Amino acid sequence: MRERYGDDILTHPEFNPDLWMEVGSSGGPDKNRVYGLSNTTADNLRSTRSVSTIGSSQSKEFVALQQHTAQLTEKYDHLSGKYAQLKASHAQQRAEYKQIKASQAQQRAESEQQKAAYE
Repeated sequence: MRERYGDDILTHPEFNPDLWMEVGSSGGPDKNRVYGLSNTTADNLRSTRSVSTIGSSQSKEFVALQQHTAQLTEKYDHLSGKYAQLKASHAQQRAEYKQIKASQAQQRAESEQQKAAYE
């Protein structure tokens, strides 16, 4: 399995019928016996391999994890977009606040100048 799929066992399929047939058919006194699968022979395995692979619990779990990952990615993208919008809105509000503060300061300064001119 490592030769075919690498060292990360999390990426290995639970069952690879071609690999089982290759190892089980390699010769010796029990040629065409596929060990670990009861009395299954390589011939039986050839006819049922796609069903066995799809029906494995690890394959179902993998598909469920892929779907969950896709959902989480979608939610993350959505929330990232909302965050960017909120951040932009906040920056705009801060800029408007600064403008208001500057305008108020200017009005106070003008008011004080007018008071000083009347006195």
